[in-house]
Amino acid sequence: MSNSSRQIVQKLWSYCSILRDDGLSYPDYVEQLTYLLFLKMAHEQSISYPEKSSIVSSENDWPSLVSKTGKELHVHYSDLLHRLGMSSGMLGLIFGGAQNKIRDPAKLKLLIIDLIDRRNWSALNTDVKGDAYEGLLERNAQDTKSGAGQYFTPRPVVDAIIECVQPQIGQTIHDPACGTAGFLIAAVNYLRNLNPDLSQQDQAYLQNKAIRGTELVPEVARLAAMNLLLHGIGSNDGSTLPIKIADSLSDSCQDNFDIILTNPPFGKRSSVSVVTRERDGAADTLTIFRGDFWVSTTNKELNFVQHVASVLAPYGRAAIVVPEGVLTGGGPSEIVRRNLLDRFDVHTLLRLPTGIFYAQSVNASVLFFDKVPLENLDPERRLWVYDLRTDMRFSMSGNRIEREDLDDFVLSYRPSDRTQRVATWSPETPAGRWRSYSVAELLRRDKASLDLSWINDRARSRSLGPNDLDELTSQIVGDLTSALQHMAELTRSR
Repeated sequence: MSNSSRQIVQKLWSYCSILRDDGLSYPDYVEQLTYLLFLKMAHEQSISYPEKSSIVSSENDWPSLVSKTGKELHVHYSDLLHRLGMSSGMLGLIFGGAQNKIRDPAKLKLLIIDLIDRRNWSALNTDVKGDAYEGLLERNAQDTKSGAGQYFTPRPVVDAIIECVQPQIGQTIHDPACGTAGFLIAAVNYLRNLNPDLSQQDQAYLQNKAIRGTELVPEVARLAAMNLLLHGIGSNDGSTLPIKIADSLSDSCQDNFDIILTNPPFGKRSSVSVVTRERDGAADTLTIFRGDFWVSTTNKELNFVQHVASVLAPYGRAAIVVPEGVLTGGGPSEIVRRNLLDRFDVHTLLRLPTGIFYAQSVNASVLFFDKVPLENLDPERRLWVYDLRTDMRFSMSGNRIEREDLDDFVLSYRPSDRTQRVATWSPETPAGRWRSYSVAELLRRDKASLDLSWINDRARSRSLGPNDLDELTSQIVGDLTSALQHMAELTRSR
């Protein structure tokens, strides 16, 4: 993030302390900023392009807010949000269900005049204003440490994943559980850095067609929409909606996508069951029929893996963050794993370290796979595993994971030519973090388990200090959580 972006984030965040005295939570503050930023930018656009009709009517526009004070401002802002929430297009997406949560009119006026109105947001460089907003979202995730922030994917990990997958201009890029659009924003930044001289046609494609996200929670979806808008994706006039509010698992109208990048929700069992045969849930309103899935289950992470596999276009590439149970569990987990290994080119597994997510007990990995026609699948294909977990110590405070910590993985991945991969592990170099396994052999393993680790964890073989014990405790909690999930799956599959 640039210094300009950091300064803006610092100022934006400083006002949150003022508004917290009014009972406003961190997520509420970011939400209110989203509404106000949009109105200010729409006003700036109407000034810059007077020949175009304003997308916000005069009764709801920015000047109408600036001109009012006291109780009149408070009432007007509340009514304005309600009216805009009834709109269609981008307006309806951002303002749907919006409410004024700032009770003190004086503080609302301070936010409008001193923080938002004094800056020309449209004149800011896209990277500056986009990075500033994304930085605010990350601060929100750090400070709440719950909900959407619980599994907020660290930016260094996102950037490394995208460098490996290498999306290209002309391809469609999708996140079926997009949250605040972190993966999609990083993909946009990658494409722009890779192609600094985009033609107008390519710019239009990137702005209007390349990026698609789906988010279940309306409050999070509006943050994602604003995040993309500030990064130059989508349109203020509502003609382009890069974000859709929907449940990806129940969305009957499915498109296919060239690139899928996602960290779907996991750790909690859904109250909704996804079944592969209609008669399995004929009388149950909490049942979703997906005939394109391999197995019926209430397990969210398994259903998202099946969904990604289903909507990936031929020769498409996917990278999905998965918890340990997807790789090692029995019952439905094994069925999903076997089908994926058998029908797709599952070529890379990155074992992520513990301590990089806000939920400290999370054991997660990134699974990379391509959708290759069955007749073209190499029977000798191999799964390459990079172990960034064993004997690696990171935390959300202090030793945070940085992009350079993933340099060796990206280098080993060989994004430009995966046929040139070279293992760093051998019997002579047992601490090498990069090795491969025959997919055919993995399918013959008990439950086709992808519990693949080979490096001795030195922390477990020496005297442990307090910090080490905390990390080890988190690891044990994560292992026990996965084990309990596996037992539940086995019980349901009997």
